[in-house]
Amino acid sequence: MRDTAAGANPVVTPAVSERSRMGAGRLFALSAYWLATNLHWGALLLIILPSQVREIAPAHKAEVQGLIVGTGAVVALIVPLVVGALSDRCRSRWGRRRPYMVVGVAVNLAGLAILFSAGGLGSIPLYILGYVVVQLGNNTATGAYSGMIPDLVRRDQRGEASGWMAAMTQTGTILGALLGGFLMGAGQVAASYVAIAGALVLFVSVTALGTREEALREAPAPVDWRGFVAGFWIDPRRYPDFWWVWITRALVTMGMWTVQPFIQYYLADVIGVASPERTAATLMAIILIGATVTGLLGGRLSDRIGRKRVVYTANVIIAAASVGFVFSGSLAVTLVVGMIYGLGYGAYYSVDWALGCDVLPSQENAAREMGVWHISMVLPQSLAAPVGALLLASFGHYAVPGVDGGPVYHYTRAGYTALFSVAAGFLLLGAILLRRVRGVR
Repeated sequence: MRDTAAGANPVVTPAVSERSRMGAGRLFALSAYWLATNLHWGALLLIILPSQVREIAPAHKAEVQGLIVGTGAVVALIVPLVVGALSDRCRSRWGRRRPYMVVGVAVNLAGLAILFSAGGLGSIPLYILGYVVVQLGNNTATGAYSGMIPDLVRRDQRGEASGWMAAMTQTGTILGALLGGFLMGAGQVAASYVAIAGALVLFVSVTALGTREEALREAPAPVDWRGFVAGFWIDPRRYPDFWWVWITRALVTMGMWTVQPFIQYYLADVIGVASPERTAATLMAIILIGATVTGLLGGRLSDRIGRKRVVYTANVIIAAASVGFVFSGSLAVTLVVGMIYGLGYGAYYSVDWALGCDVLPSQENAAREMGVWHISMVLPQSLAAPVGALLLASFGHYAVPGVDGGPVYHYTRAGYTALFSVAAGFLLLGAILLRRVRGVR
């Protein structure tokens, strides 16, 4: 098979076109890890992290939140590139991807233990360290896992597989947000960490035992490390579609991650809810229920009418809903806007993986190239969270007396207006630039 990446050593893998179509059971096993990792992030990023940061640094919660998320995203930027490329060459009898996934989950669990300890101690440096270890482990597993769909799924079934990935994204994040919101709202911090750790172990086992990876047929040549680094370069002149998809996905991610880390604070500061953890869980559940409705449908529909039409519609819906949050003055309206946001969110992610797979330059180095594609999701995270925090902080904050007499700090409505408006702009620009992709409908 051909190898189009500069400086790469050839590897020989089974042809995807020779594989049979996957049934529902195999698609579930393939996507089970994705359910677990989204449950993990749904609980950690949406509920646990902002709740603990608010306790540790109440006067500067957004700035500290942005620092933690941005620092971790730098790790998430680098690790999938290295792990994806190394797993392309792995000769384990377990296959190329699964050994890295198991090791990655083990490191992830160690990071969760550090985070739990840091929260109890109220230590921001230790909390950052724990989050970095979590990102290291999770992205080791995910960097290898990202090669599984192009490895195992036929091209004419990738829209359906992408729909499964979208459904697992929504379902996992709903479960994580609800679980985290209920337990953290009840003060059960330890139980929150134990629950997400248990889910990771359970579902990575389902994927590891339920997929049929094949080992490399021939041994790769010794690694040329200079060529290894050079192999991450994908020439935009030869593969313009890949880079336009990369850019548009980065813009969509910027739009979502400019606001996502601060949803819990928005609910407390603008809507005035008494229990932001539980309300954030409810809002995210409603968003993701809407997303589940369009998740599986969007993937199959994109196989028929094309990916781009689905993305155009989805981005416009998400952008409109982002502006809608600015004008919401009550929790009821916020929940309705959240449902609309979710419908667009699910439609977008139903074709996200399929669109990425469709524009890969080669099949032989799928994980390495998916690692480059994965940067379009993690690089914006390293920028969006700090940018969002600076936007909020630049409009100032104010303090009101709390129930115990101490001050409770809030960011201004003007800050949140700027936050959601900037997010909507990123989303619309992502839709506009997708028109530059020529080789995908």
